[in-house]
Amino acid sequence: MRRALRFVTTPFGVATLACLLLAGWALWSGGVLDGPIARQVRTSPVYAAAGTGLDVPAAERVIGNRRLVVLLLAPGSTPRDGCERLGNAADGTLVIALARDGDEYRTYGCSRLGGDQAKAGDQAKALVAETTIARGVDQFPGRPLDAVKVIVVNYDLLVRAALVPRDARTISPSLPRYLVAAAAILVVVLGSLLLWTTSRRVGRAAVRRRAQLHEATDARTALSAAAAVLAQQLLDLDARYRTGNDTFRRGYRKLTGDYLALLDDMATADATTAPGLTARVEKLTARARGLL
Repeated sequence: MRRALRFVTTPFGVATLACLLLAGWALWSGGVLDGPIARQVRTSPVYAAAGTGLDVPAAERVIGNRRLVVLLLAPGSTPRDGCERLGNAADGTLVIALARDGDEYRTYGCSRLGGDQAKAGDQAKALVAETTIARGVDQFPGRPLDAVKVIVVNYDLLVRAALVPRDARTISPSLPRYLVAAAAILVVVLGSLLLWTTSRRVGRAAVRRRAQLHEATDARTALSAAAAVLAQQLLDLDARYRTGNDTFRRGYRKLTGDYLALLDDMATADATTAPGLTARVEKLTARARGLL
């Protein structure tokens, strides 16, 4: 528990908690808990249960962008239940729910135009709209698309009577979705920038490493070439060792000892030590020339 509290109080913990709250808000306002009716109505003015025979795309074209939602429920259903299952998915619209009952429709209208805090006058308009919108649909029990057309005609009459608004229904993402989209874009931009910066640093490091390897190779090559010349000089001096005087022999022994020490150091030579070893080889080469 203490670890969790310490984590929440850190800047990273606060940012994580804020992201979780934003994600939860986005899911809730986006309808993650919606049923099939509310989920459909969020983006469409028509819901039709299976087996009702309604051509949903044609009904959507008939309704257009009106503030009207038509729910065609399964036969025998209670239309009022359809309105209750909408939640906030149809806010700002006039909803009419229908359910086939023999040779007629059972209907229930529910106005979502005025919201929960509607004034008394708005409530009266809503009551008239709810009772008028389904007028005449019983004439088309086997033709649900024609029933939708009648509902649209009734809606237009209500618009002319100023009982429902003239403006169109707009379906737009909720604020959390905008924030999530903005956060996603920001993450992509920052991620791309971080990837570009990291790649550039890695590239520079690779170039420096390659240059160092070339320098090390060149230094070792120069060292090996100088050591080969010195070795050849020592072989020439070795031929004179038996016939040389004491001064020559002491100088030769000292030179070979220094050469053996040089070979030990050359075994572990790298780019930083190779230039110094090359200088030692040149000094030994000069001493060998003095003995020749």
